[in-house]
Amino acid sequence: MSIFPKKSVLVPIDFSDESIEAINVALEFVEKTSDLWVLHVLPRLNPAEPGVRWHTVDDLSRKQHVEKVFHEHFPGAKYESINFSVAIGTPGPEILDYAKSKKVELIVIPSHGHNGIGRFLIGSVAERVVRYSHCPVLVLRK
Repeated sequence: MSIFPKKSVLVPIDFSDESIEAINVALEFVEKTSDLWVLHVLPRLNPAEPGVRWHTVDDLSRKQHVEKVFHEHFPGAKYESINFSVAIGTPGPEILDYAKSKKVELIVIPSHGHNGIGRFLIGSVAERVVRYSHCPVLVLRK
């Protein structure tokens, strides 16, 4: 546990190994696991995608699938009271909006280490979160 426990910590995840490790790091900053918020952001569906056109894929089914995968990755009592949510949209703005709405005191986010042309083309969600966040952001390096 941290010497300065937080009442509300957010960890945005994409199910990479780094983001899964970020959850364990964030648990050190909270007194109880119910103070930890985990967010996964799904991209918006393209109306031209076959699953959308054939009505076999929708936002609700996608959210339910992600929730199931989260609970499979984190079984057990240690993780059961974590607050897990799924948002749909662009990761940077969704993370920032979610953090404000939950009055988060700290965001723990992994950096995937893109640099140079890779960062220019791909963009950096962590960089946007650091730049525009209302609260401190802990960026975990690879």
